[in-house]
Amino acid sequence: MRLFPACLAAGFAACLSLSAARAAPVFFPARSGDEHAAIITVYSSLDEPLARPMIEGFQAANPDVAVNYEDMLTGAIYDRIVKETDAGGRTADFAFSSAMDLQVKLSNDGYAQRSDMPLSDRWPAWANWRNTAYALTFEPAVFVYHKPSFRGRKPPATRAEFVAYLKEMGDKVFGRIGTYDIERSGVGFLFMARDQEQFGDIWTVIQAMGHAGVKLYSTSQAILERVADGRFTLGYNILGSYAADWASRHPDVGIVLPKDYTVVMSRIGLVPQAAARPDLGRRYLEFFMSREGQQILASRLQIAAVSPEIAGDNTAMSMQAILGAQLKPVPVSPGLMVYLDQVKRARLIERWNAALRLQ
Repeated sequence: MRLFPACLAAGFAACLSLSAARAAPVFFPARSGDEHAAIITVYSSLDEPLARPMIEGFQAANPDVAVNYEDMLTGAIYDRIVKETDAGGRTADFAFSSAMDLQVKLSNDGYAQRSDMPLSDRWPAWANWRNTAYALTFEPAVFVYHKPSFRGRKPPATRAEFVAYLKEMGDKVFGRIGTYDIERSGVGFLFMARDQEQFGDIWTVIQAMGHAGVKLYSTSQAILERVADGRFTLGYNILGSYAADWASRHPDVGIVLPKDYTVVMSRIGLVPQAAARPDLGRRYLEFFMSREGQQILASRLQIAAVSPEIAGDNTAMSMQAILGAQLKPVPVSPGLMVYLDQVKRARLIERWNAALRLQ
């Protein structure tokens, strides 16, 4: 708990939910002042205001390049790259998305180019799929809790303790627990699928939440707002980067990395096969993976750096060194596409709903 705020502190608001609309593309002129400078187009699920430090860092290192930044939903990134490629046209030069499964599918189905980077051979094996899709962030799923509601007692630190807490408190916490709606939240579904793989007794946890009248949301913000003001006592499986941002601004929000296991997701970057300027896409990816780019993630956005070149607390390596096997990163591999199988997805959602109805 002491490590986590240092690793994933304020300044980063994750954009993983089904938001109704996104901002219009934003154009960043080349710093050189050349009106005819080369332009890199980026499709990204990261809000443009939050992406600015990375864009500014890239342009400081590449003053001859302008950036056209398109802030999009994860599904829209995938659909647009496929549609533009299949039509024989050109698409973005770099794609950065939190939809791990969709990014890997683009890579697996031939919509991403191989990009051999200076750090490719040193990049963690779990974070690199055949030099085409690279995990560039390290973001745990956490428990969040309302600190005043736990005066005099420790918050649950494992799923077994979470279930015991719900049973002990009974009606006192009924309707005051929140988590993602896995039918509407991509990251919520990913976390639940990993829970099923990691924890044989996960359905006891889901049933206990059902008995406690758990409330479901498609966004992290909706849950964290309610934890911050005390309407909720606990939030389950909340994206840690967003939780840390809230905890830094709302002193009543506490964070726990589950001690039994902590799922870690990543945002994936790739250069599309039909990129108009793949050379610029690789330059952007190289900057993202570089010591400077990863340091911007760690210090400005306060997301743990994946690169083995970065030292300090705010790195995947340091977190893994301290927490060890507790951390369960989601590997960048075709295994992620299991979550896109509609039959398996429907079965998991059906079982989820059935477990929650046991109230």
